[in-house]
Amino acid sequence: MSKILALFTVTASLFFVEELHGLPYSSLQSRKHHGFKTEPQFTEKYFSQTQDHFNFNTKGNGTFSQRYLITDKYWKEGYGPIFFYTGNEGNIWEFASNSGFITELAAQHSALVIFAEHRYYGKSLPFDKDSFNVPQIGLLTVEQALADYAVMITELKQQLEATNCPVIVFGGSYGGMLSAYMRLKYPNVVAGALAASGPVLSTAGLGDSKQFFRDVTADFESFGPECTDAVRGAFHQLKELAEHQDYRRIQSELSLCKPPSSAQDIHHLNGLLRNAFTMMAMLDYPYSTHFMGSMPANPVKVACETMLSGSDLLSNLRNTAGIFYNSTGLLTCFDLYSLYLECADPTGCGLGFSSLAWDYQACTEINLCYESNNVTDMFPPMAFTETDRKLYCSKRWAVVPRPDWLKTQFWGDALSTASNIIFSNGDLDPWANGGVRKSLSSSLIAVNISGGAHHLDLRGSNDADPVSVISARKTEADLIAQWVKMERTKAQVQRHVKQHVNQM
Repeated sequence: MSKILALFTVTASLFFVEELHGLPYSSLQSRKHHGFKTEPQFTEKYFSQTQDHFNFNTKGNGTFSQRYLITDKYWKEGYGPIFFYTGNEGNIWEFASNSGFITELAAQHSALVIFAEHRYYGKSLPFDKDSFNVPQIGLLTVEQALADYAVMITELKQQLEATNCPVIVFGGSYGGMLSAYMRLKYPNVVAGALAASGPVLSTAGLGDSKQFFRDVTADFESFGPECTDAVRGAFHQLKELAEHQDYRRIQSELSLCKPPSSAQDIHHLNGLLRNAFTMMAMLDYPYSTHFMGSMPANPVKVACETMLSGSDLLSNLRNTAGIFYNSTGLLTCFDLYSLYLECADPTGCGLGFSSLAWDYQACTEINLCYESNNVTDMFPPMAFTETDRKLYCSKRWAVVPRPDWLKTQFWGDALSTASNIIFSNGDLDPWANGGVRKSLSSSLIAVNISGGAHHLDLRGSNDADPVSVISARKTEADLIAQWVKMERTKAQVQRHVKQHVNQM
């Protein structure tokens, strides 16, 4: 999902090949967005984490160093709440530097802020360089990651003398799924969750497999049908050249480093091009960003203007893909197999070691059988069925996917008995319709953001923010304030009851 989630790919600039979501460390310092300065001021620390929470025989008491980022800049020690980000599929610095809403909210609530890195991503590798080998990678599961966070929260609260501080979890995309799951699985540990752009339904195999790429297409069609017509036309020209095996022409038109030489190369090229449109739809923010790649403001609009900039549709397609793949302008050609990896997530796994981890997750628990078909969307027909997934995953990782496991383990669409979860989604985000769009109860609230891209609400305030996201953040802030107050009241009642019992 690469992202899903993040569903999440990252910039495919060759400078970032080694780290899925990682920006160079220097770029994670304070930035100004239209005059608004953000200064996260996090301290990087490591937590001694259990390798296997659920089998005492396999790894015994084996541990690994799990990275987390922490700031107590705003915290009223021992009293203020704890805002905990459930890290997802990448380097945790990337998410901390692109989730300014959490630190803004912390300033209002005198909260401690912690961003925890997901096992097998960034520097949190349970078996160091062997982490991506079979069988070591077998400890990469949603359940293990949630247990990591529950243990970390519990122990850090004790270490920091914060046992009475309510915990609210936050996450975006796959991280948003994890924040919702934390509230479902560990309501004794967390008082509430903001699940931003978390596709908890589609990744559990619920819904229409055509939905994702249909919604990517809808973003571009909103600019005007001539935009999607141009994209369809370009892919049609590419198909005709491929059918005639005019590979040199394809290389020339699309500035490929090497000419394709097989149907598989063409399939991979189609995937690479489709991925560029996917990322621009997900990251269609109203200002330039450096998150999962460098994007201009309103990249969908920029892409459509590029697709309509002349009569040479293939050149336009190349330049449009370059918005994502060549944001630096330094690449002289596109290397198919360096810039894009085909995997068990049709929306992209990104690059580097983190792409291996996400591929494994997409082969086991995270169900991402999405297709494009050139009927309900503007892309070439590219199926990815349960059978395709099973064959790929068996060959790649020696595993058989469990298509319905998330639905069984984390409730699927039977969420009505849960509580204190905000499901936020932006209507520009192709992941949105794979999530919860309607409130299910007075404490299971759907927040829909008109003109919002992928978890825009988690980003820091910006002068270019639409009114809808400003309103959404206020709703979220008000609900979180209620949860914190409720948790404090509940704890106070429990203390009084305990005192009464002790006095009897």
